[in-house]
Amino acid sequence: MNKTVNRAYAATEWIAKFAYINLLWMGFSLLGLVVLGFFPATISMFAIIRKWMMGDTDIPIFRSYWKTYKSEFLRSNGLGLIIAAAVGLMVLDLVFLRNAGSNFISAIQIPLYLFMFAVVMTILYLFPVYVHYELKLSQLIKNSFFMMLIHPLENLVMLAGTAAVFFIVKFIPGLGFFFGGSLSAAIIMAACFLVFKKVDKRKQQA
Repeated sequence: MNKTVNRAYAATEWIAKFAYINLLWMGFSLLGLVVLGFFPATISMFAIIRKWMMGDTDIPIFRSYWKTYKSEFLRSNGLGLIIAAAVGLMVLDLVFLRNAGSNFISAIQIPLYLFMFAVVMTILYLFPVYVHYELKLSQLIKNSFFMMLIHPLENLVMLAGTAAVFFIVKFIPGLGFFFGGSLSAAIIMAACFLVFKKVDKRKQQA
């Protein structure tokens, strides 16, 4: 009976933590008027989730979140500019595909779609790699790309997990307000932790 009560309490506590950090993510995104707030807020959320996954589950959430938000505000927005440029390039590609002739499209659409898929997956890796390693932005992008390229299984875990969250939120929109961002970040971070362990193991063997 006590075990059941303890498990129920622990589950409730974690539900509350994920709801709280999701609300912090939305609130701090708005604090920066979304354009300037989204990326530092997202980096801060990933930093907290990383600490939880590394066993530091009793950290003061708000204080840690605010500290990361302030310290990474400029650098994370620099990353945001790069991501925005990449997304803009993908939008231009989609517009190009829509307006180009059918014969020409059939020849180039597969390479373009592969390119866009690689960009999206690299972006998913950027946030965990950002909070886990101390790298320059150029190294951050390069490492994220190569990690994505050689770990297809973890890519599938990310895609399946985030797709599941998307469909749940689509059918139960209220859950998105409390858990949409934090659960997606946890799934992405968990998949990347598997990659990080493989990378560390290769380094030790080398």
